[in-house]
Amino acid sequence: MPKSLFSRYWFFLCSLFILMAGFAGPASADWGEGDYRIIKALYGTPDRHIDVTSRLKELAQRDERFRLGNGVFGTDPDKGRVKTLRIEAVSSSGRNRTFEYTEGSWVDGAQFQGWSSGNWGDSSASSSSGWGDRPGYQDRKEGEYRILQAQYGTAERNVDVTSRLRELAGRDERFRLSNKTFGVDPDKGRVKVLRIYAEGPRGQRTFEYTEGSWVDGAQFAGWSGGSWGNGGWNGGWGGSRPSYNDNNRDRDPDGLKILRAEYGTNNNRIDITHRLSQRVIMNRLTARVNNDLAGDDPARDQVKRLWVTYSVEGREMRRDVREGQVLILP
Repeated sequence: MPKSLFSRYWFFLCSLFILMAGFAGPASADWGEGDYRIIKALYGTPDRHIDVTSRLKELAQRDERFRLGNGVFGTDPDKGRVKTLRIEAVSSSGRNRTFEYTEGSWVDGAQFQGWSSGNWGDSSASSSSGWGDRPGYQDRKEGEYRILQAQYGTAERNVDVTSRLRELAGRDERFRLSNKTFGVDPDKGRVKVLRIYAEGPRGQRTFEYTEGSWVDGAQFAGWSGGSWGNGGWNGGWGGSRPSYNDNNRDRDPDGLKILRAEYGTNNNRIDITHRLSQRVIMNRLTARVNNDLAGDDPARDQVKRLWVTYSVEGREMRRDVREGQVLILP
């Protein structure tokens, strides 16, 4: 083929490719990280609340989960009343849903698409709708996930609570999670979680709720009816965090690594890096910060802190936790 003819032919192919790309429109959203894309977030009460979408983005970029309180958003929009965080989102199937978190509960971004990137939020929607009705799917239809099994405890010590969860679901759609909920403490001295293993449109998935969190049954099919939990899950406790099991997505390919950990006061502290690293199980660490965790008391009769530098997926982060509080990594 003559050089001039080849050049014209190549130019034609490139032009055709660009033209086709232009007609293709924007790329479809990647729903691999979670089922829901956040539209907006409000904090307060039905009577007095503020838009905290921008602030939530900042928190999401720091960590996947945080404990909810007035200090998180730096304001108390309705003093003297218990406040909640409402997150309005849309599912991969186009269904709108409202998530609600009460003061003191844990907010977990695992089920939200693009959580840590902050690539979500619709500014036009922030002022177009108010507080809304009760949490759950706005179309009032059942959730898309059917529960297979439920376990409560830690990775090392846990119990099957599927039957007890049926009883709770039959009473109400939501409940506050604690040892009293299931009448057992399978691993004393450690923070426990409820893991619900379910099956949905995209395969099997694990939902996780930490002590103190609200468990919402809106996303589970037949929640109050109790016609679920008949087996079908054989994955044991499962991975390090809530995830989809249909494509074995690993959101922490490099794992959790403790780079440095110090416990004590500004003037008197000890290095517990190795000790804390031994507590990492399946790329996750949950521990109450106290002298037992450190193995020593470097500053008697003083309130101490734990300073941790860690990395996940090669990204270095830091955490400062007061004595008595719970450290959850990542």
